[in-house]
Amino acid sequence: MEATSIYMTSEEKKAYLLLKSVIFHYHGLDDNERADLQATADELDGHKELEWANAFIAEDFFNSFERAREYLNTIIGDYPKDKRVMHIEMVWNANNLKGYVTELEATAMLKLARDWNVEADLIEILKKQSGSS
Repeated sequence: MEATSIYMTSEEKKAYLLLKSVIFHYHGLDDNERADLQATADELDGHKELEWANAFIAEDFFNSFERAREYLNTIIGDYPKDKRVMHIEMVWNANNLKGYVTELEATAMLKLARDWNVEADLIEILKKQSGSS
């Protein structure tokens, strides 16, 4: 996983795990996604941060994406552009491990990428991954 190749503060771990978790929850968290979140927490030494993300989502499940979007915009929105791109790309790649990304998940990630002014960057990454240019 790319996340382990960089140092993350507790705040960055919270943001990344919340981002990943809220996208996974967008269509209903399945067992593979639950296992992936646990593995990510293991790799990042981020179990407290994952517990925080789970509690954040559970607090108001139906509005969790919009609440997370607002929270993440205040945190990740201030990151340097390369870190904003890295976070959205890591989540896209993690979400794509099942072999596809649902329309709901793609829409959610594109909304976040737009919020962070990295939508064009994400689209370019996706074009490269699909082999088109």
